[in-house]
Amino acid sequence: MKSLFSILLCLSLSLSGFSQSYWQQEAHYQMDINFDSENHRFDGDQELTFINHSPDTLNKVFYHLYFNAFQPGSMMDIRSRTILDPDRRVGDRISKLEDHELGRQHIISLKHNNVAIKFEHDGTILEVFLENGILPGDTAIFNMEFKAQVPIQIRRSGRMNKEGIDYSMSQWYPKMCEYDTDGWHTNPYVGREFYGIWGSFEVNINMDSKYTIAATGVLQNAEEIGHGYSNIILDTNVNRLTWKFKADNVHDFVWAADPEYTHDIVVNENGPDFHLFYLKGEKTKEWENLGAYMMKTFAYADKNFGKYPYPHYSIIQGGDGGMEYPMATLITGNRKLKSLVGVCVHEAMHSWYQGMLATNESIFSWMDEGFTTYASNRIEQQLFPEDWTNAHESSYKRYKRIAKSKYEEPLCTHADHFNTNWAYGTASYSKGAVILDQLSHIVGQEIVDRSLLRYFKEWSFKHPTASNFKRIVERESGIELDWYFDYFVNTTKTIDYAISEFSSTKNGSRILLNKGEMPMPIEIEVILNNGTYLQFYIPTVLMRGEKEIEATTTQLDDWAWTNPTYSIFLKHKASEIFSINLHPKGSIADIELLNDYLIIPTKWNWDKYDLKLKIVDKTYITGFFAGVRKEKALNIIKVKK
Repeated sequence: MKSLFSILLCLSLSLSGFSQSYWQQEAHYQMDINFDSENHRFDGDQELTFINHSPDTLNKVFYHLYFNAFQPGSMMDIRSRTILDPDRRVGDRISKLEDHELGRQHIISLKHNNVAIKFEHDGTILEVFLENGILPGDTAIFNMEFKAQVPIQIRRSGRMNKEGIDYSMSQWYPKMCEYDTDGWHTNPYVGREFYGIWGSFEVNINMDSKYTIAATGVLQNAEEIGHGYSNIILDTNVNRLTWKFKADNVHDFVWAADPEYTHDIVVNENGPDFHLFYLKGEKTKEWENLGAYMMKTFAYADKNFGKYPYPHYSIIQGGDGGMEYPMATLITGNRKLKSLVGVCVHEAMHSWYQGMLATNESIFSWMDEGFTTYASNRIEQQLFPEDWTNAHESSYKRYKRIAKSKYEEPLCTHADHFNTNWAYGTASYSKGAVILDQLSHIVGQEIVDRSLLRYFKEWSFKHPTASNFKRIVERESGIELDWYFDYFVNTTKTIDYAISEFSSTKNGSRILLNKGEMPMPIEIEVILNNGTYLQFYIPTVLMRGEKEIEATTTQLDDWAWTNPTYSIFLKHKASEIFSINLHPKGSIADIELLNDYLIIPTKWNWDKYDLKLKIVDKTYITGFFAGVRKEKALNIIKVKK
């Protein structure tokens, strides 16, 4: 009998009109975990049903063993101690772990279709050799026995985080690596991104009865458990409980446990219920207000980014900051209201951008973190309008800061291989948000909004790429966007348009524009001394089209990317013009705004002197004003930051 996941997958592919060339693997986990909290260890039995939807015969498979990163000398340890700007949460801490503090994951036995097979541990990767390959379309059953020791909390997962949570169990089980059209993805864990196979989880956790467990999925035996899941009063003679969780259509599973958890359920009639797990106290008093903000968050996201399909979402105090997982997030919880809401909004939006639109984060980290930042910026602007005049202003500022440095690296850099954490974080979060917001300048906000909903409809529960998203925006807008993604994703070339010269002519005046390294469509606003506004729009020839513009805007000829300058001729005399402004509506990552704005001096007789103003080095003026000192020149041509 086909699994529900298989049926839904086939149906979604046929309805969305995808070609038969698209495929993705399928994995169903059944795990029984026996947890020893006294020694922070557990034994596990895992049965993995793997369906090979690829056109290839697989003679090997690979698993992630994430806990093995928490050992002195691991790749994660060495990377943290040698990178220029190590994560302060890690630093050299792994190198100082004692044996009882280590993370450890060891495979005892492994069978393929009931036949024992060979395997090798290699740090955080398990390499498995198959005697009989898995043919295209075949189903393989893997039975595994394993042991693990939970490390002290250092990065995301572990025990005893800084707020006193006993167990933050993320990246905790042997997880099969993803195999897609690019082959196996067997990246050793150094603390960055994840990529998983779509499927389901049935996880049974046997643990001391004093613990409350929060997890991905739906608890199947709530009537036996209590702990806030039901009103049952536990028998005090029961020393251990088995918690049974089930999750469908997900690609990972997280859980956390603490004996002091408060478990609140916020019922949401219009969407998922919210399960809140936290240590009740003065530092977490704002958790009582969190449910109302999350209802507004999910209502906005459902309308603008696609409908959340799961029955609930859990916010769990734990981990070392904020980290997203299917149907749940781990966050540090001792926060003031806006900080608490902010981190929860960001992690919740990962339910869309990675939770349901499961890009390969290692290759497309900007589609994961960047799209999430973009969406959470918009939502926080709605929740706290007094704090957000421009939803994406901070993303632009962070991007521009690194763009002017020597440390920026292209967005297409593999997440593990950025030379600095600064470059990785700014590219993934800030520039990733900018690339999406800046599309509104190119194609219009309405097109961006329609594209995001279509992206969700066509690619949720799949593994989309940058090309998949680009093609959706192209189809919605009728504009070619290869050039935009090539420049902004694959290079570090910057946008820097400038008003380089303004002069009077026989019949009016002339504006000369310069461009930087990257072409973009340009908007210009000219304000006359009588208060009239003139709007101009210059498409780039690479677009092979243009966005819909207002009736009051004059569209000029395309600017060919090979041409370093562009002239605009106005019928108005120089003496009639008050100011010229590039990018008046924002939404463009021009790295130098000082040369984008010009206020015209009015005391000079332009017709008599035929003056020409030229801006050099931001403030100096040549021509008629040659010799004027810098500070006086600033009074003549005012520059708006």
